[in-house]
Amino acid sequence: MHRITFFPLGNADSYRIILENGKRILFDYANTRDPNDEKDLRCDLPSLLREDLNKAGRDYFDVVAITHLDEDHYKGASEFFWLKHASKYQGEGRIKIETLWVPAAIITEEGTENEEGRIIRREARHRFKEGKGIRVFSRPERLRKWCERNGIDFESRKGLMTDAGQLAPEFSKIKDGVEFFVHSPHAKRLNEREVEDRNDDALVMQATFIVDGVDSKSLLMSDITHEVITDIVEVTRDQKKRPERLEWDIVKIPHHCSYKAIGPEKGNDQTKPVENVDWLYKEKQQPGAYMVSSSKIIPKKGTAEDEDPYPPHRQAANYYKSVLSSPSSKWLVTMEHPRETDPKPIEFEVGRLKVNLKKVAATAAAIATERVTPRAG
Repeated sequence: MHRITFFPLGNADSYRIILENGKRILFDYANTRDPNDEKDLRCDLPSLLREDLNKAGRDYFDVVAITHLDEDHYKGASEFFWLKHASKYQGEGRIKIETLWVPAAIITEEGTENEEGRIIRREARHRFKEGKGIRVFSRPERLRKWCERNGIDFESRKGLMTDAGQLAPEFSKIKDGVEFFVHSPHAKRLNEREVEDRNDDALVMQATFIVDGVDSKSLLMSDITHEVITDIVEVTRDQKKRPERLEWDIVKIPHHCSYKAIGPEKGNDQTKPVENVDWLYKEKQQPGAYMVSSSKIIPKKGTAEDEDPYPPHRQAANYYKSVLSSPSSKWLVTMEHPRETDPKPIEFEVGRLKVNLKKVAATAAAIATERVTPRAG
């Protein structure tokens, strides 16, 4: 069977896919935990990733995808990965990347204010210039001018580019038991805008796993808004007539449970969705589906956290929970699973019985803490 793991990192993203054949794919990397704060409940991401790779006898991921250049999607990556563009990012213990997946905006964007973001951008540009070890997601025309300005033969790099509506060629159902269908960045948004927006141009994919002839599907959303989801639905369902590409057994909901991924107004108790967002979550949800919010604990009504303009938003969480259609479906928050006092990675097994959430054994310390303090945070 295949395995999908979402890591508790606060309002930050990192999730790992381990295929039945042993290949490993990592979407984003955010080492957010403060090692000097013993009360920090976020996981030690580099240790967990290294532990798994060591057990597998590996020092590399087959693919690492950086969905966009916001720090909560790459924090600490320059300290963890072996980067090809400079020797200072190489050495013993660093984890190698066979193929780097990025949206074109990571290469073409000039306004990255964070130094580590610029390091990731330099790595992507280096691999693209070398013509290997990278896949760029966008319309090819997006990179044509950049190639011209940088003296790169555009035609010789087209094999490194994959547009929305296509499959990422690194994996296939026959060879690997999985395929990745690209939803974003997509043509409608790219054509309508003069200025790059890293969130609008972030990677969004549907992963379809197959085991013994049974398909299971996961929507892998990034920090996108309801406008982007609306366009994805219009293009995929209405223009391309491929609504099956929007089906999901697991959805990693966008932007740490922000209401802006559902509708324009937060709402009082529940965010009201725009039409296409509501259709996606209600109509393409499969029986026994799971929703995963990579976020902090959802705030309680009337608390100081509930007034915070930043996600997670209680009203958004209430909407998501309201659309789950079967008793076996589950709403999961990375910093609440299995309990708020002792969050652990959320791990799914994907097999011939579709998707199964692995149970997590509670530690004695966590149980004792929970008895004293029913809710932390």
